[in-house]
Formats: sequence, C-alpha cells, structure tokens
Amino acid sequence: MALTKERKAEIIKKFARNEGDTGSAEVQIAILTEEINNLTEHLKEHSHDFHSRRGLLKKVGQRRSLLNYLVKNDVTRYRTIVKELGLRK
Repeated sequence: MALTKERKAEIIKKFARNEGDTGSAEVQIAILTEEINNLTEHLKEHSHDFHSRRGLLKKVGQRRSLLNYLVKNDVTRYRTIVKELGLRK
C-alpha cells in the first residue's frame, strides 16, 4: 500500500512540533518509518524485487542518519520519537 496524501497528512499532524511543521526530523523519521513498513510488507510477497530492496535500504539509511542527528542534538526528542514509533526493542 502506497503512502497516500491523507495518511501522510495524518503523520505530519501527529508528529509536527508546531503548526505548519513538515520538515522537522521527527516528521521525516515518521514518514520514512511508514514507507519502510510498506516496503517491508511488499518484499515479503515479492522477495526477488531487488530494485525495491535497494530503495528500502536507502530509506533505512536516511532514517538512521536522522536518528543519529537527533541523538546528538536533543536526546529527549530522540527518545520520544523512538518510543512512539516503536523502533527499539
């Protein structure tokens, strides 16, 4: 299932730090997480789709970079986003 405008708007509304915020690290991480989850489901069914797998790995790396940025600059924001998205076991 692709990320629809409505779903993306929901995510932005939930994770935005203030009104009109679409580019904060939290919003970007939440959107990437949704896309990663969708790609993971896709790859479970289409295990030989290597082009999508590459896209998945790029998104995971991008999310990792944003999480590293948050850890260095604001640990409380990092812990909050990780807890809300359930990224750490």
